[in-house]
Amino acid sequence: MFYPLSAFIAYRYAKSNKASQTSFVSFINRFSVAGIALGLMALIIVVSVMNGLEGQLKQRILGIVPHIEVTKTPIISESEITKTPIISENPSRTSNAITETPTQTAEKTQTVTLKEISETPIKGVVATMAYREAEAVVQSRSDLRGVQVHGVQPEVMIEHTLVASHMEQGRFSDLTEGSFAAIIGRSLAIKLEARVGDRLRVMVAGASVYTPFGRMPSQRLVTVVGVFDMGSQMDDKVMYMNLKDVNRLMRDPKGREQSLRLFLNDAFNYQAVVSALTDRVGVSVNNMKTWRERQGPLFDAVKMEKNMMTLMLLLIIAVAAFNIVSALVMVVTEKQGDIAVLQTQGMLPSSVMWIFVLNGLFNGIKGAGIGLVLGVVITLQLNNILDLIGSPLALAADGRGLPIEMDVVQIAGIALLSLLLCVLASVYPARKAMKIAPSQALQNE
Repeated sequence: MFYPLSAFIAYRYAKSNKASQTSFVSFINRFSVAGIALGLMALIIVVSVMNGLEGQLKQRILGIVPHIEVTKTPIISESEITKTPIISENPSRTSNAITETPTQTAEKTQTVTLKEISETPIKGVVATMAYREAEAVVQSRSDLRGVQVHGVQPEVMIEHTLVASHMEQGRFSDLTEGSFAAIIGRSLAIKLEARVGDRLRVMVAGASVYTPFGRMPSQRLVTVVGVFDMGSQMDDKVMYMNLKDVNRLMRDPKGREQSLRLFLNDAFNYQAVVSALTDRVGVSVNNMKTWRERQGPLFDAVKMEKNMMTLMLLLIIAVAAFNIVSALVMVVTEKQGDIAVLQTQGMLPSSVMWIFVLNGLFNGIKGAGIGLVLGVVITLQLNNILDLIGSPLALAADGRGLPIEMDVVQIAGIALLSLLLCVLASVYPARKAMKIAPSQALQNE
């Protein structure tokens, strides 16, 4: 034999045929293998679909919301201690004593410019763009809506955002300076009953002017030159305009209050970029805004739902794995005489224990292998299966079914965890078999 005796005997037991075991033990053994396979298959399908839905949310929402927004931030340098002259109280001294007192200090501050931040290479940042955002009210001939006006640089948006690739009409290059053109979402266009070429009135409360009728918000007529459709909840809340036009609308033509928008290769790794900005560049945390401030609760809810579904299906696998306990306990009870004979022929108790541990492992390998193959195949054909049973779901970005994203590392981890549960379930019956006394077992034969 080229493999240990314990593995050979365990493999014989794991085959679960009626010649080596009773029909009831064989049934429980096969039932546990089927439970592991079904649980693993369901877990792979659910996790892949949840990953796909999370990816769709990440694409649709974080493709519109700025990943990180940085404003100018002051850096406090070393404090300067001012020297205050103090007249000596001793009349014998004719000169004034000049001493340093900590009662009056002056702090020098310097400002990290947005240009310096944009020129600093930071891992994870693929591009930067001068940017401005303002709360505004948009009025059409039929409706009035509150929106966020994003002042952008069209050439950067074309190269580094998904919105540019989801344009139904127009393109970002139409947002030329001085044209006061705007690109709106399809949902907003439907609510305002606006089309390309229509004019909308944009009113910004953050910038106001004094008129003979009192203080009035800054307003301007803009022309719709494009419509995008990301299929997200942000489509009816965002309007894109040229950065220079937004600065003029905000009564700040020189752009003193504009900020810097950072585009990340992975928006979920924003924390590493924030740490690099604070440690290397010296940007204050108070002068940074991340996507989590706006959309964090939504993604936390999705993550919690995915974790709870994973936990629930892992418990199903655990229940199936612990069916191995009952099967192995009955095998140990049935094979006490065989175990005693093996021990009298010189097999160590540890080798006896390994027989049943490997038996549970082999059952786990059978169940995990079947579940892995079924889970991958069904996941890849899930949309076709839904179409076949007449229940199609159009949740993907292209409207062609469920979004599916299979993570090889995640699936491998789930399969290994299933095997670990099977091994742990085999420990108790294996230890019980190890403690069998040969003399007592043979007396009962």
